[in-house]
Amino acid sequence: MNNKLYGTLIFELSREGRCGYSLPRNEYSHSTVELPKTLRREKVAELPECDELTVVRHYTNHSNNNFGVNNGFYPLGSCTMKYNPVINEEVAARPEFANLHPQQPRETCEGAYRLHSEVRSMLSALTGMSDFTLSPCAGAHGELTGLMIIRSYHESRGDLKRTRVIIPDSAHGTNPASAAVCGLEVVEVKSTADGMVDVEHLKTLLDDTIAGMMMTNPNTLGLFERNIPEIARLVHECGGLMYYDGANLNPMLGVCRPGDMGFDVMHINLHKTFSTPHGGGGPGSGPVGVRKGLEEFLSKVTVGPYLGNYGVVVRAWAYLKTLGRENVRMVGPLATLNANYVKERLKDLYELPIDRICMHEFVFDGLKDKSTGVTTMDIAKRLLDYGYHAPTIYFPLLFHESMMIEPTENESRETLDAFIDVMRTIAQEAKDNPELVKTAPHTTPIGRVDDVEAAKHPVVKYE
Repeated sequence: MNNKLYGTLIFELSREGRCGYSLPRNEYSHSTVELPKTLRREKVAELPECDELTVVRHYTNHSNNNFGVNNGFYPLGSCTMKYNPVINEEVAARPEFANLHPQQPRETCEGAYRLHSEVRSMLSALTGMSDFTLSPCAGAHGELTGLMIIRSYHESRGDLKRTRVIIPDSAHGTNPASAAVCGLEVVEVKSTADGMVDVEHLKTLLDDTIAGMMMTNPNTLGLFERNIPEIARLVHECGGLMYYDGANLNPMLGVCRPGDMGFDVMHINLHKTFSTPHGGGGPGSGPVGVRKGLEEFLSKVTVGPYLGNYGVVVRAWAYLKTLGRENVRMVGPLATLNANYVKERLKDLYELPIDRICMHEFVFDGLKDKSTGVTTMDIAKRLLDYGYHAPTIYFPLLFHESMMIEPTENESRETLDAFIDVMRTIAQEAKDNPELVKTAPHTTPIGRVDDVEAAKHPVVKYE
């Protein structure tokens, strides 16, 4: 690689007069069409001028810095970054699906509607819900949709005083945000020392103003909430509904269903549980399901021109069809096995605040040996030198040095052993040469950036 060109901006490679592509002359009209003045720039756009080969090399070299599941191990807790099988992409890329237009006649895309219907049926069977809408295009979009359903349910009964929603202190940050956007007041319920919802505290919060309760199970610590039946009973007795955040649905597949636990409304992250790659903010899909009796509150866009983020739905269909009923039951147990294997192999060096069997993920609270001064951030940066994506760090907020690790069911024992060896090596480096870890990464194109400066004074355009 030419080091002189590596790391430059495309604008810095620009040379006046160079052109990478030119459109052919218009052979079908000799008239000139003028754009309205309101749509025209006042001055020519300052775009880079480069030949095609320079452009291709520039972006190809930069793309080599991208990291994804296809590059290596990606233990990003809470996000379920599992492998996306190639067959999913092949199916989603078929022109019959990829080239659909939202407004084309129904009779020209019956296959697409059938696939849409099959996904709704499969999701209902997997979760114990009565029906789903696939319209929401992200997890948070699904949360908002589900909360709107809950609010509409109460309003349909004339119960307008139910404007509060209970959310555990360990919840995903999108839960209280979605509730606020929906116009609901957030009421926080505390966790016990073992990471469970404090049922006794919950009892003090229940009254006739409660619209519902949002829960993730397993919770954000990767622990199975054992008191769900009692919690659901208490919330239902006070007239509220139970909402299931599907962010952590992966370990539940083949084991148990939210609908059987007493949840009334839920969303699923198709891009997590059903394998669409979603790094960098997309693509996503957040279908929302409801129990029997609430179907009338679902989005009515189940047939029609706009069926959600359809490419993600197609990938989910291919994923479930490939696994089949018998193999989908292995997803949850294998994800749980892998997480517990990594946890047990590392807990002698990394602090495990809650030492019990986890589900698909677990949370360390930094190194056990705090005397080194090496932080979770340092460990995450050092992992980059060894070719691994860092796990989720400083979340959940229950612990000061949180490090959330989720290996998913796809990873082999050899991959897990290699990651474990690196984590143990870093723990030893923290003792022997802490500055090596504190100043990492050392092998990446860019070292540590000033996060605060970047947030306060971002450079978003070329000067």
